Amino acid sequence: MSEDESLERWAARREMRLRPVGERRAVHLVGPPRAPHVDREAPRVVLEWDGYQWVTLAVVANYIEAARLLYPDAHETALGSDDRSGPRSGSSERRTRPVPGTGRHRRTH
Repeated sequence: MSEDESLERWAARREMRLRPVGERRAVHLVGPPRAPHVDREAPRVVLEWDGYQWVTLAVVANYIEAARLLYPDAHETALGSDDRSGPRSGSSERRTRPVPGTGRHRRTH
């Protein structure tokens, strides 16, 4: 805080940097910390930030159940949506994977 900055302005800046209360995350129960998409069938604990510490919200069996708790609005939207304007998994608009070994960073033989 500089001398010419008001306390209210400093407090507002600080508040923007803080983690929001109610933020959730899922953590693997077994093994080392890993990315959420790794080992989708592993059990997880869903945690919620209360402004001071992470509090256990639930223990779930896999990634899908954790995602339902982490993103409840997205789950409801996906189930209730009948909008067919976007690309679907069977659509020809899907992104294709690159052919292995064709990138510039790969050594040519």
